Amino acid sequence: MIEEIDKNRLPRHVAIIMDGNGRWAQARGMDRSEGHVEGVNTVRRITEIASETGIEYLTLYTFSTENWNRPKAEVDALMHLIVIAIERETPDLIKNNVRLNIIGDTSRIPSEAYARLRQCIEDTSHCTGLTLTLAISYSARWEILDACRRFALDVEAGKRKASEMTTDNLFESYLTTSGIPDPDLLIRTGGDNRVSNFLLWQIAYSEIYVTDTFWPDFSKEDFLKAVANFQHRERRFGLTSAQIK
Repeated sequence: MIEEIDKNRLPRHVAIIMDGNGRWAQARGMDRSEGHVEGVNTVRRITEIASETGIEYLTLYTFSTENWNRPKAEVDALMHLIVIAIERETPDLIKNNVRLNIIGDTSRIPSEAYARLRQCIEDTSHCTGLTLTLAISYSARWEILDACRRFALDVEAGKRKASEMTTDNLFESYLTTSGIPDPDLLIRTGGDNRVSNFLLWQIAYSEIYVTDTFWPDFSKEDFLKAVANFQHRERRFGLTSAQIK
């Protein structure tokens, strides 16, 4: 299918809500953690196809702030899996020229785990291809409130004036995604039609693609279908079709 993709109309940034790991496992009589393990394999193949296709930015909703409220055993297993998987994949990321990035409330990540994640980020910092961003301990409401708080602190310190907050660009400079273009395409696996507190500011004009396929079953072909679907849409950004044409 990759030959059928129009390389001149690629989404520059694809964001994915990776849903369905637990349900995938339960449907097979497995523990939910097995679904998360299998989901890591999907992360690898989708990163590969995104890079091969020419996508510049790929952002994956890996662990939300709400996920901290899950049973402790599942949270501990998830956090351990995330760190182990990233460390294991780092050599391949470097080989494929993929730069790793993390966004989220990292203050809640255990210090040892965060130090290991930071090392992986440093190890891939020289890469110039696809930027793979993992949203860990992330929620959009947290991010927006944090951006407002940091702007207010700058105002208190005399670095900014409240009257300066008149443009999207200034506000976006306080977001964790500063320097990253907004997603052109948001994919959600698992069939639920909601955005689940993910990149609420950034997806204001994103095209949304929902599939019933659980994340562990999401294939390279499924990813290319989503991209092909995106390429057949008309993006108007509040304008009319006539204005776009």
